[in-house]
Amino acid sequence: MSVKCAFLFAGQGSQAMGMGKDFFENSDVAKQMVADASERTGIDFEKLLFEENDKLGQTEFTQPAILLVATIAHKLFTDVIDIKPTLTMGHSLGEFSALVASGALDAIDAVELVNLRGKLMAEACTNQAVGMMVSLGLSDEVVEEICEEQRAAGLKVWAVNYNSDGQIVIAGIKKDLEVLAPILKEAKAKRAMLLDMSVASHCPLLESAVEPLSAKLNEMIKDAFVAPVISNVTAEPYETKAEALELLPKQLVLPVKYKHSMANVDDKVDCYIEFGHGNVLKGLNRKATKKPHFNVSDMASLEATIEAIKAL
Repeated sequence: MSVKCAFLFAGQGSQAMGMGKDFFENSDVAKQMVADASERTGIDFEKLLFEENDKLGQTEFTQPAILLVATIAHKLFTDVIDIKPTLTMGHSLGEFSALVASGALDAIDAVELVNLRGKLMAEACTNQAVGMMVSLGLSDEVVEEICEEQRAAGLKVWAVNYNSDGQIVIAGIKKDLEVLAPILKEAKAKRAMLLDMSVASHCPLLESAVEPLSAKLNEMIKDAFVAPVISNVTAEPYETKAEALELLPKQLVLPVKYKHSMANVDDKVDCYIEFGHGNVLKGLNRKATKKPHFNVSDMASLEATIEAIKAL
């Protein structure tokens, strides 16, 4: 097809109990992918996804669960419609789903990989009360300056997710983030709210995870990109194994430049398709683009998106 589509994938925080159930109940392909992922990792994904439990919020389980549902959605879509993405892009964890969509990573390999990534992130944060906080209504420069001033005063806080204009996520030690909240509000932040996160992503606190993740990436990434992936670290495209091996470990300890990525790609595509549970990125993209944004999160939205893309 001639339509230029960006394939998008959300990251941690997009999970919900029951996600992917409609796919599982109506698709043999989805059932097989769930079974294969369970066998590979030893995680019972049927229970994790579809039954009440306390694991879905733990990063070592959250990450493979989100990726599995997203890659099922992508697989079911591409099995029906012959379309090659112009580019693929993910927010944080979503970059690994984007690699699957680009052809550089097998879906079940990716489930195993991000399960390890989650474990390594959790281990890096062991014995530290860490967290993440969202700041709304302040410019990048103001948030960065406040974080720099507080680091100079001994606090461990970093601006790590540049989601959209006026929305930045900050990571660090939880008690330091609590100190930061009133400072942000004094600077006229509309909100400064702690998020329900057990890790501190994309900051130097995760340095110990970089080397072991690099080793696993080297085993699994293929030099078989059918479309470029937008790097969270640089907001620029890459399409070789060598570049992936350089950039993906850095993603653990450097900020996610999501809004910069959107600014760089919007003139290159006609529409966006978000795969996986919910419509998280559609919300972030409201200020960034006027172009159509579709989603594939269940069988109904799969069918609707296929029809919409055919009509473009």
